Amino acid sequence: MTGDSNLSPSNKAFPPSRNLNISVEQGSQDRKELIEDDAHVLEIDDDEIENDSEEELELNDGDQELELNDGEQDLELNDGEQVLELNGVDQGLEILGEEEEEIVRDGSVSINVQNGPSDVKDCPPPFAGMEFDTYDDAYRYYNTYSKELGFAIRVKSSWTKRNSKEKRGAVLCCNCEGFKTVKEASSRRKETRTGCLAMIRLRLVDSNRWKVDEVKLEHNHSFDPLRAKNSKSHKKMDASAKYKVEPNIDVEVRTIKLYRTPVIDSVGHGSSYSWERETGFDRAKRLKLNKGDAKVMHDFFNQMQLIDPNFLYLMDLGDEGYLKNVFWIDSRSRAAYGYFGDVVAFEMMYLSNNCELTLFAFVGINHHGNNLSLGCALISDPSLETYIWLFRAWLTCMSGRPPQTIITDQCQAMQSAIAEVFPRAHHRLSLSYVMQSIREKATLLQEAEAFFTLLDSTVYDVLRVEEFEIAWEEIMRRFGIKDQEWLQALYEARERWAPVYSKDTFFAGQNCFHRGNPKSPFFDGNVLQQTSLKEFLSTYESFLQQKKQKEVLDDLGSRDLSALLKTSSHYELQLSKLYTKAIFTKFQDEAVMMSCLGLTQIHANGPIVTYLVKERDSNADLEDVRNFEVLYDKAGTEVRCICSCFNFKGYLCRHALCVLNYNRVEEIPFQYILSRWRKDFKRLYVPEFGSNNVDVSNPVQWFDHLYRKAIQVVEEGMMSQDHYMVAWQAFKESLNKVRLVADKSNSHLNV
Repeated sequence: MTGDSNLSPSNKAFPPSRNLNISVEQGSQDRKELIEDDAHVLEIDDDEIENDSEEELELNDGDQELELNDGEQDLELNDGEQVLELNGVDQGLEILGEEEEEIVRDGSVSINVQNGPSDVKDCPPPFAGMEFDTYDDAYRYYNTYSKELGFAIRVKSSWTKRNSKEKRGAVLCCNCEGFKTVKEASSRRKETRTGCLAMIRLRLVDSNRWKVDEVKLEHNHSFDPLRAKNSKSHKKMDASAKYKVEPNIDVEVRTIKLYRTPVIDSVGHGSSYSWERETGFDRAKRLKLNKGDAKVMHDFFNQMQLIDPNFLYLMDLGDEGYLKNVFWIDSRSRAAYGYFGDVVAFEMMYLSNNCELTLFAFVGINHHGNNLSLGCALISDPSLETYIWLFRAWLTCMSGRPPQTIITDQCQAMQSAIAEVFPRAHHRLSLSYVMQSIREKATLLQEAEAFFTLLDSTVYDVLRVEEFEIAWEEIMRRFGIKDQEWLQALYEARERWAPVYSKDTFFAGQNCFHRGNPKSPFFDGNVLQQTSLKEFLSTYESFLQQKKQKEVLDDLGSRDLSALLKTSSHYELQLSKLYTKAIFTKFQDEAVMMSCLGLTQIHANGPIVTYLVKERDSNADLEDVRNFEVLYDKAGTEVRCICSCFNFKGYLCRHALCVLNYNRVEEIPFQYILSRWRKDFKRLYVPEFGSNNVDVSNPVQWFDHLYRKAIQVVEEGMMSQDHYMVAWQAFKESLNKVRLVADKSNSHLNV
């Protein structure tokens, strides 16, 4: 797939040369101590004693590791090894290798997708209930799984039977678990621990089986295969004897068909209710089409394929032959995913008068900050089975490459499906959705306006987790709503929607973190609850054309932009030449406010310096000053602010700019200039359909190859009038040459 090699913007928080994954609170002088590693706590539970005798301790100095196992000490030095921290976002192209097979037969394409929850070839992700014959088997499995993903493990704690050395349980965790101790915090050793919570808890059951009774899969850091390969746990593993686990659940292989010729009978009407009742057919799992909708859908798909030969649609058919779900995507959207597939939002709307038909949209953000279509679907029911099929169908069309961040509304079935199909993605809830749901249910409060004011301040302005939780508790106490179940459920899911918990997650401006500025739905104004399927499909293609035309006009407007600079800042001048008009305008607001800040150095630890940037709200009292901690690494020219503007929006905040300017950095470092926002970056919306090796005996491959090359000329020919004239001339010359070959062939035949 054509893609941007620098697709992962959140990686850019820190460049590959160094690791600066340090808590923004670490530099505060008033912070008395750091969190102690909880593996050092001794717990006594009945006849079991928990200890940390098997824990691997990392010295974090050039990746030197010291492991203490039952009194034995092994010291390994990995000279010169550097660690790449990507702020919890995994970068790289993932293809469904052996799990994806395309078979062309009778005008249809079948893609076999393993219905297991993993892109790991040898080991599926751990799940509660897995059992192993021995503790060593369990350890080898988790070690193999971690190595293939790109992280290392250690034994956080274990416990044995009283007065015995017999092991009864253990917790295996990611080696980025915990933080430096107080003693280690003052050292100059490189910080590699991030407080990661990924782990599995093992317990001996029935005296001879080891069972996984707790699992946490999500990491808060990137995967670094090179560092993992050189870790202590993986060096012990014999690569020739990799352990393959067979989970105690059946792994079903499902076939997703990309139909070129739809089965009209299977989506039509006319079945009798008596037959459905006798066979136990569940009408809830059938797409609720009205009379005539099947023909409308058939005509729509045929028309789209005439316009776009690489338009795809997938149908999910039940055992009874009835249509359950359908997904479709055009070739431009598939290609656009290569540039803007880092952050994807899932939106749901309803068609028809009775809201019986659910429209599902995959939405991205383009280089102008506008919504971008990445596929659509009609689904029969919001069940786990439906979402798993839908996400696997979409992933198949995207060459098996998952997004880094997924934003959805609150739905338990969808959450479970995302965890299975996209186990490495950061799943977050739409902040606009959460705030709107709170407002709808809290309008009857006696002091509703005061409640909303405090809520907004807590959600949007609080910078630290502990401050957020204290403020939330105060709101619940003051308004007496702590016992509200719906509010408690939202609070329990706060790590998925509150900005203060998502500072290491890249959003590209997709999740709105500004009060009173909700993001408009993709089909806003074009899809209403009374919109019929026929009305929607009849306007779908023209709607996408409008989106495409707007992007072309925005490209032209950005290319010819002579920005009116508002400051003398060299940063503003620098980005005016690089970014699109819409993104530069947003950044310009940060550059303007940079001069209104005060800066104080509060801590230094070698090349890493912590600054306190003071900001006064222009509309607030003179005494109302907010403090922002900013870390700056002089050695790597890396900067990070506690407000996390870079991860939330994709460009540096005024606080970080102030620190760079104070340190006389003349230009914004390259790692903070994302190609996804650049106006000079060539984006050819032509999807890659596999290898460039063409079978000269296959006319189908002739077409695909020529079509792809021709579209590349068309896309580049749209860049300017000069490009257009050159492309048009090249097409005329090519057509004349092709016709000449045909004329020569005919003359030989006549002879």
